Amino acid sequence: MAAPLHKDWWISRERRSIILNEIALGVLERHDDAAPLSLATCFDDIDYCIPALATMTSPKDEPSPRVGDFDPESAPYHNHGQGQGQGPSLQDPNDPIQQSDKAYGEHLNKQAKAIPAGPTVKPVASRSPEAHHIEHADDSSQRTVSPQKTLSTLKPRRSTNGSQATVERQETISHLRSKIGLEAEAPILDGHEEHTGLMWSTVRTVFREPFAEFFGTFIMVLFGNGSVAQVLLSTGQTTAPGGDGFGSYQSINWAWALGVMLGIYVAGDSGGFLNPAVTLNFCLFRRLPWRRFPIYFAAQLLGGFVASGVVYANYINPIDQLEGHGMRTVPPSTTATAGIFCTYPRAFMTKTGQFFSEFIASTILMFVIFALKDDSNPGAMGKSGAGKLFPLALFFLIFGLGSCFGWETGYAINLARDFGPRLMSYILGYGHEVWSAGGYYFWIPMIAPFLGTVFGGFFYDVFIYTGPESPVNTPWLGFKHLLRGGYWRRKRRQEKYDV
Repeated sequence: MAAPLHKDWWISRERRSIILNEIALGVLERHDDAAPLSLATCFDDIDYCIPALATMTSPKDEPSPRVGDFDPESAPYHNHGQGQGQGPSLQDPNDPIQQSDKAYGEHLNKQAKAIPAGPTVKPVASRSPEAHHIEHADDSSQRTVSPQKTLSTLKPRRSTNGSQATVERQETISHLRSKIGLEAEAPILDGHEEHTGLMWSTVRTVFREPFAEFFGTFIMVLFGNGSVAQVLLSTGQTTAPGGDGFGSYQSINWAWALGVMLGIYVAGDSGGFLNPAVTLNFCLFRRLPWRRFPIYFAAQLLGGFVASGVVYANYINPIDQLEGHGMRTVPPSTTATAGIFCTYPRAFMTKTGQFFSEFIASTILMFVIFALKDDSNPGAMGKSGAGKLFPLALFFLIFGLGSCFGWETGYAINLARDFGPRLMSYILGYGHEVWSAGGYYFWIPMIAPFLGTVFGGFFYDVFIYTGPESPVNTPWLGFKHLLRGGYWRRKRRQEKYDV
């Protein structure tokens, strides 16, 4: 048997850990080609085991420390003297080197002078596969490993190596976003942030979610009002398939449902609310911060307003043909085209009937939306809610509402879809009748959707929803929390909302 090395030989804590793991797997062999080492062998003869293992990973093959002089005073477990040390390799309490941090430092300096510094260790061809595994593991412990790049680690917009101007610009963007009620960091994926140095890209970063709500509502109203215009203005056209115009009432329902679905896809970054009443309910009953409501409300209103103007520009010629150049009328006129833009009730509807028609449709809308977004509801297309199928589910919901509750008042169920286009029609020359028609019906599509959706959301949470974020699941169905101010304090502390 080869004579063991002197027990003063020292190996690093990392290398010892790796070697002992290899011993446990029974893959290392003695340096004298005897039987494989085992944990029992090491425990029986530690003086033999550690030096024998050290010969398998000769210091000639491991990266030499760039030492200069080791300062025992700076040792991580400094002991100021010759008493028992707490160094990283304390194995034998009788070893004078391992007994003291100072002696350990002197030993390390001596070894460094004997072994010249060199570059990172490269694999030696003569090594066994096991030795390669040891080296690879040891090198990996010495390298600085970069954290995995994920959206959460790359999302912060702070520059670590950019100029001071870049840092100040990012701070300004975060400050502006916070001022308008948004989260400080915009929902931008990795690789897209380098464009924030451009002027318009900076504006886009600040208003990303409001822009999403604007264009989501824009698409919804564009499809919806466009279908109404085509059906209304083509009535009686014998050249159409069927000889009676290009479309029917069901065409309008299909188009509004399609517009809602596509609008939600467009407004994915913001949550795809598209409706101030729906936004209100997610602030009231879910985790959407209240400070977002004003900016979302404005974006949705402007989206509907602009979309109706585009529809008017596209259909101005058939409107002139039907009504006469410069003539604009509202229902119940037989040639009225104001119904393209906003809703008007049937002449026989009372005020109570008008309000209830909008209220019940809005209640159903919110009740079903909460059901589709409920992760704990297996009926909502699985345990994760409707998920990516949510826009498609809304497609069928809107189509169903239009088919069942749309005839009496036009199922506005959305202030942005009705008030914005109504205001546009007033500006385009339809006159004050857009407000007075139907016995000043205009206020009902503004108020009833808010009341109906709040009732529908409350109804769902009372009887079905069990989530902790709903105030209904607090004492007195949330009213105690509300009256004592706890609800508002929790909302102010809330920082993030997962769309």
